[in-house]
Amino acid sequence: MKIMNARRPVKNAFYFSVFPVKSPSATTGGWSKNCLTLFLNMVIRIFDASLEKFIKSLQKPIIAKVLRTIDLLEEFGQKLGPPHTKKISANLFELRIPGKQEVRIFYYFHKSQIFLLHGFVKKSQKIPQREIKIALQKLKLLDSI
Repeated sequence: MKIMNARRPVKNAFYFSVFPVKSPSATTGGWSKNCLTLFLNMVIRIFDASLEKFIKSLQKPIIAKVLRTIDLLEEFGQKLGPPHTKKISANLFELRIPGKQEVRIFYYFHKSQIFLLHGFVKKSQKIPQREIKIALQKLKLLDSI
């Protein structure tokens, strides 16, 4: 029995749903029928204006895909996996947007925040080292603040 399924009523707000999940009940010693689940959307922050400029320079259908994938990242956070994300190094992750142009955005998790660091259009099979260096430089700047 689904009582409430609020789908992001207010940006960055707490919301909850009650699902018919069996969980141990402390009072009856058995299983209860409903389990309260609490979700928290992560806050997306853009590191600098160059990433916004990059996103605005893309074609409109690709911008829509980028924004949809960023919404998925905001909603699922660290639980978002392939094919949308890939771990590049210990703290650096890649958001993957497929299409006519393969768009990649590097990002970093910090507590309940996600910092979008650097974006580029991928043209070859491997990620160019230049792009990774730029993202790591921005990550170091972010860590020093």
